[in-house]
Amino acid sequence: MGTLLALASSVCYGIADYAGGLLSRRTSPAAVALVGQLGGLVLMAVAAVLLPGRPLAADLGWGALSGAGTGVGMLLLYRALARGAMSVAVPVSAVGGLAIPVLFGLALFGERPSALSGLGMALAVPALFLLARDGRPAELASSGTVDALVAGVGIAVQYLALARAQPDAGMWPVAAGRLAAALLIAPLLLRAADRWMPAPRLAAAAATGCCAALALVAYLLATREQLVTVAVVLSSLYPVLPVLLGLTVLGERLTAPQRFGLLTAGVATVLLAAG
Repeated sequence: MGTLLALASSVCYGIADYAGGLLSRRTSPAAVALVGQLGGLVLMAVAAVLLPGRPLAADLGWGALSGAGTGVGMLLLYRALARGAMSVAVPVSAVGGLAIPVLFGLALFGERPSALSGLGMALAVPALFLLARDGRPAELASSGTVDALVAGVGIAVQYLALARAQPDAGMWPVAAGRLAAALLIAPLLLRAADRWMPAPRLAAAAATGCCAALALVAYLLATREQLVTVAVVLSSLYPVLPVLLGLTVLGERLTAPQRFGLLTAGVATVLLAAG
């Protein structure tokens, strides 16, 4: 069951990233991220009330820290998607969001993955380097690669913090995270020239945030069934959907090093999942 929940999380994330990326090319990424977090907050507040849960202050604190990671991660990822290729930005952020929790799981949580997982971790580093090679160093910021790299750190914080919440807390940590993310993003929206969205885009952004919130719920439940490192890896399969859609629907093209990096990242993820 834990494996299915983590895979469901990856599907929801893939849908949210693809839809959010398209919206961010038409509207301010900060606006898309904020509306998405507010939509997720409404959904999670209802879920937290309806489902049993007795959170402690620590659980809400971990949820808020997770939400801070979400806010940074989604804002920068959407900005990267608005600037660069979806088939590059999403995998770059995913590899960073995958490697850091796995390392923390080894160093702090005492988890011991198999030899296959260790090989997958070793392959993830060169894969990240190759995927990031979408231009000369002076062009990295404009291509969105730097944003995607930093977004990976935020995603890692999101995963690690949420996994520390206790099972008795129910959905309250996820709800607290949506509130923290919204509060973090809201001040940035004041600087956005195109911060207002027409009603259809507003609804789409809110739906995207709900989908991302459901992904976190599935991930949280998965961590209660298996190792955090395994849940993170399986949930990190989400780039498959945006990459395939970016290449087929959006007609994106990759350089030879990026294609090899994408293949290496895929192999690394499969090894980590198999381990």
